[in-house]
Amino acid sequence: MPADNATPPLAVLWRMTRPAFLLLTVVACVLGTATAAACGCGLDLPLAGATMLLAVLAHAAGNVLNDLHDARSGADAGNTQGIHPFTGGSRLIQNGMVTEGQTDALAKALLLVLVPAGLLLAVKTAGGVLLLGMAGLLLAWGYSAPPLRLMARGLGEPAVACAWFLVVLGSDYVQRRQFFVIPTSAALSFALLVAALLLINGFPDAKADARAGKRTLAVRLGPRGASWAYLGLVLAAHGWLAASAWLLIPPASALWGLASLPLSLAAATLLLRHARQPSRLRPALALTVAATLLHGLGMAAGFALVAAQH
Repeated sequence: MPADNATPPLAVLWRMTRPAFLLLTVVACVLGTATAAACGCGLDLPLAGATMLLAVLAHAAGNVLNDLHDARSGADAGNTQGIHPFTGGSRLIQNGMVTEGQTDALAKALLLVLVPAGLLLAVKTAGGVLLLGMAGLLLAWGYSAPPLRLMARGLGEPAVACAWFLVVLGSDYVQRRQFFVIPTSAALSFALLVAALLLINGFPDAKADARAGKRTLAVRLGPRGASWAYLGLVLAAHGWLAASAWLLIPPASALWGLASLPLSLAAATLLLRHARQPSRLRPALALTVAATLLHGLGMAAGFALVAAQH
């Protein structure tokens, strides 16, 4: 086991952030920036890049905190059914590549960078960035860390949905300098699919989570109930996008986000079939990730088309 005061190699530090999942935040930022551009608010690329960087750092900090607190609770150590890289954390602590102390240090370092950087972004834009940033950091910390431990109280999925809702809304706000209904509508659709992603990721981890006292929705609802909850979330996400376009909230081209519906339905079918066989859920997990990314990118492309016509 490495010493706590030793700095892990850069490659290990990168792996500690679980980089594959950071794509969710990149897509959320692209979507929020596109909603602002479609409304004729222009496109400030440096500000968009800074927003994306800060959002990705916040997501990375949340991932590192999650690994730390899952190690301390014993949830990851007792997890023998996780499907890497989708579930079970980075496993770096359990494999002896880093210590809990090093993980704690990285999380604190990321948070120390985020606070002044967020203040600077607020100075460059508008005060609402502070509210969004503080709410996002609270969710990133409270998701895993005591005393809140939202993930252990059946509130992990709502918390994660709120976090990615704020990422989309914040990326739009940085460009627009005010809150508006169109990014709120797009953010809700994307956030529901992110919640579904976290829900299905809880299936392989459910037994270990239950032993560690983590009352995730997969634990609280059981395999069958959680499967139907997953289907409800993906139908709600796509249904809301269709309904909002019918209500003339986003442009009709935002309906490109519905391209993810076949992937979500395929994942739901597999989940309902294999809910009690978590080792067979890898295809459903992969489809869920793909659907979430495609949903956000499809909507973003639709908004970008409108922006290009201005």
